[in-house]
Amino acid sequence: MWLERIEIMLPELAKALGETALMVGISLGFALIVGIPLGILLFITDRGLFFQNVFVRSILDFFVNIVRSLPFIILLVALIPLTQLLLDNTIGPTAASVSLSVAAIPFLARLVETSLREIPPGLIEAAEACGATPFRIIISALLPEALPSIIQAVTLTTISLIGFSAMAGIVGGGGVGDLAIRFGYYRYDNVVMIVTIVVLVIIVQSIQGLGNVLARRADKR
Repeated sequence: MWLERIEIMLPELAKALGETALMVGISLGFALIVGIPLGILLFITDRGLFFQNVFVRSILDFFVNIVRSLPFIILLVALIPLTQLLLDNTIGPTAASVSLSVAAIPFLARLVETSLREIPPGLIEAAEACGATPFRIIISALLPEALPSIIQAVTLTTISLIGFSAMAGIVGGGGVGDLAIRFGYYRYDNVVMIVTIVVLVIIVQSIQGLGNVLARRADKR
């Protein structure tokens, strides 16, 4: 019976996996493009660094803290008007990726900032003493030194996005989480629940394992 039920749900599961991949892929892309530079900017505008700017730092810090303080389910609902404005649609994985992107950008930015703060101050001082420009320090010293930690930050962000995407079904986003809720929880189908849980565990473990391998390879210490 279990095998028959699993075989029947495979098309729905494949569709849900595709929707989750689309949501996570879009939002992670925006997080990488915007979140990493934002994290660098948060770091280099702090006191004692070469682009110290209290005003800019305060504004960025306020934005990051505001978004990160909101539970994702509230953020998801609050951004429905913005999603409608940008896409003229509020249903589907693409629409759900708007809220996921807004949540992921400050999340990754803060992790990147934390990664850069782990770098010994002496490394920056040595680069400045050699006459390196701020841009050169960022590219040649800060990012290579913090790369293993940044890779782990991206890994954590990806896994968090998979968890957040499970709530996207509330606004019709679809995905594996939505499949588990609609077909597993609401219909009391334990087979669907167990299969989706196993699939999510395998995905998360695979992503974490890949992140660990890449971080170790990037670590030159």
